[in-house]
Amino acid sequence: MNVFLWIVAGVLAAVFLMSGAVKLSRSPQQLAASGLGWAENFGAGPVKLIGALEVLAALGLILPPLVGVAEILAPVAATGLGVLMLGAAVTHGRRKESQMITVNVVLLALAAVVALGRFGPHAF
Repeated sequence: MNVFLWIVAGVLAAVFLMSGAVKLSRSPQQLAASGLGWAENFGAGPVKLIGALEVLAALGLILPPLVGVAEILAPVAATGLGVLMLGAAVTHGRRKESQMITVNVVLLALAAVVALGRFGPHAF
């Protein structure tokens, strides 16, 4: 189970590291032009904040347990990603973007698996 949780955390970290980096490096208009239409409704500040949270959570999933310091941050990061995906699903729901809701729900489920596993019986 430990290996499975590491794999899921690694996949989540990769997805959110890339997603967050894109949000940090592009303007809302550029993001909207690339298919993230919601970004225009939020403005630059909130989009950059979401990107920063995604990058920090991705790092929090992997680095603390990898170096053996403050390992509790891994399930906390997974919980934060779950909350972020819940907000994203609501936003996409309001915009009638059902395909994106599916992606958010899958990522939320993966984050929940990591959070429950690491807070519960498979803590570091």
